[in-house]
Amino acid sequence: MAKVASDTRALSARPVGPVPGVFSRVAALVALTKPRIIELLLVTTVPTMVVAAGGWPSLRLVVATLAGGTMSAAGANAANMYIDRDIDALMRRTSRRPLVTGAISAPAALAFAVGLEAAAFLTLWFAVNPLSAVLALSAALFYVFVYTAVLKRKSPQNIVIGGAAGAVPVLVGWAAVQGSLGWAPLVLFALVFLWTPPHFWALAIRYRDDYANAKLPMMPVVLSLQRTSREIFLYSVATVAASVVFGVVADMHWVYWTVAVLAGVTFVGLCGRLLFDRSVPAAMKVFHWSITYLSLVFVAMAVDVLVH
Repeated sequence: MAKVASDTRALSARPVGPVPGVFSRVAALVALTKPRIIELLLVTTVPTMVVAAGGWPSLRLVVATLAGGTMSAAGANAANMYIDRDIDALMRRTSRRPLVTGAISAPAALAFAVGLEAAAFLTLWFAVNPLSAVLALSAALFYVFVYTAVLKRKSPQNIVIGGAAGAVPVLVGWAAVQGSLGWAPLVLFALVFLWTPPHFWALAIRYRDDYANAKLPMMPVVLSLQRTSREIFLYSVATVAASVVFGVVADMHWVYWTVAVLAGVTFVGLCGRLLFDRSVPAAMKVFHWSITYLSLVFVAMAVDVLVH
C-alpha cells in the first residue's frame, strides 16, 4: 500500500503535458489559414509601406499592420475552406485539408474564421486607422462571398474578378501609412490584380483533372489550353506594363527599373513559351517564376526608396 501511495503521489506531482490531440488541432487551425498564401500577401504589404513612407515606417505601425493583415487573410482563407469543404473532398490536391479529414469540425472552423476577422478589424481600426480596417474587411468579404461562394463555381473568369481581393493588401499597406489612397497604390493594386490570373491559371493547368473532377469551371477545364496560354501571356504583358506605369507614377530609380525590366522580360518570356509548349512543366515554370517575379518587384521598390 505504501508503494502504491508513493507511486500515486509521484504521478500527481509529475507535470501534465499537453494532450496529443491539442497539437493536431492547432496544426489543423494553422492549415485552415493557408500560411503560404499569407506569406505572399505580406510580401506586397511591407514594401508598399516603405514606398508610402519614403523610408522605414515606425516598427509599431508595421507590426500592427502585418498583424491585422495576417489575421484578416487567415480568417478569409479559413472561411474559404469552410465553404469549399465539399469540393475539396473531390480533389486530390486538397483531399488532406482539415475539414475533409475531420481534423477539425465545420462549426469550429467557421467560428475560428469569424473570430480572426473580428480581431483583424479591431486591430487595424484601433492600432492603425479606420481606412485600413475597412479595406481589409472588404477584401475578406469579397473573397468569401463573391469569389468563393459564387464565382469559383460559376465562371471561368472567377480568378480574374476574385483576384481583386488578393490585391487589396497593397491598399491596406499604403493606407496604414498615409491614411488615404492615391495613384501609386491604385497602380500597385492593378499590378497584383493583373498578375493573379497568369499565376493561378498556370497552376490550374497542372491540376486540370482535379478541377474537372470537382466540376469547377477553371479556364483550363472549360476552355482549350491554347486559349488559356494566350490569356496567360496577355495578362503577363499587362502586369509588366503596370509595373512600368508604377515606376513612372512613383518616380522610381535605377534599382527598381533594373529589377522590374529584367524580371518582367523573364516573366513575359516564360508565358510566351507557354503559347507553344503547353506542357505541365512549362506551366509550372510560369507559376514558380510568377511568385519570384512579384517578390522581386516589390522588394526592389522598397530597396529603391531606401537607397535614394
